[in-house]
Amino acid sequence: MQSYYYLLLDVFSFLIPFLFSFEKKRMHFIQHWKAYFTAIISVGIFFILWDVYFAYEDVWGFNDQYLIGLRIFKLPLEEYLFFLLIPYASVFIHYALKYFFPNIILPKNITRAITYILFFIGLILSVYNYDKMYTFVCIGLFTVLMLLQIIFEWKYARRFYLSFIIIFIPFFFVNSALTGSYSENPVVFYDNSENLGIRLGTIPVEDAFYCFALLYSITLVFEYLKTKKSFHSSHEN
Repeated sequence: MQSYYYLLLDVFSFLIPFLFSFEKKRMHFIQHWKAYFTAIISVGIFFILWDVYFAYEDVWGFNDQYLIGLRIFKLPLEEYLFFLLIPYASVFIHYALKYFFPNIILPKNITRAITYILFFIGLILSVYNYDKMYTFVCIGLFTVLMLLQIIFEWKYARRFYLSFIIIFIPFFFVNSALTGSYSENPVVFYDNSENLGIRLGTIPVEDAFYCFALLYSITLVFEYLKTKKSFHSSHEN
């Protein structure tokens, strides 16, 4: 049973949000399945390639004790599923909050100020830690995303900045389960010479930047695809 640890963590994290996606009286979120899965997969491919590179560079690794044993390019099957199932559940929270609390939204000027603050934090951390691969790539990508947010001022940030606070709570527990908080050994282990060595519980602080970049990128692509004719639904969220 121990070998199913990561697989079950993926499945149970995904299951409840997925089942609620079929609820017809309110959100009926599954109506957007084509655009949603396309966004998750297209962004996920980029992050998986990054994952593969880190695995080959031994920036991180995976403990076979908690895996079913199937690996592709040094990544376990469970890691590929992570990039499909966890983003589905996480971004679903954002849209559930948008649906049930439509009036909770940041003013434009506050959103802009937060974006600038996050950009400069990311820039400083990236520049001063260019020699730490995991730190530089995770926070560097986040910084680029914040720069694009400054340039294009996407309206979605006005809700997503607030949603992310809520999203990060379940993400924290899932990632804690992967980094050894609830198991004898971590499922995912890191070369600490390639990160800041700062942990939120057992999670490297870089994972918060990683999580934001992944989920906000998916949100941006999803919102773009929803406006395309081929993905358009007559029932907008």
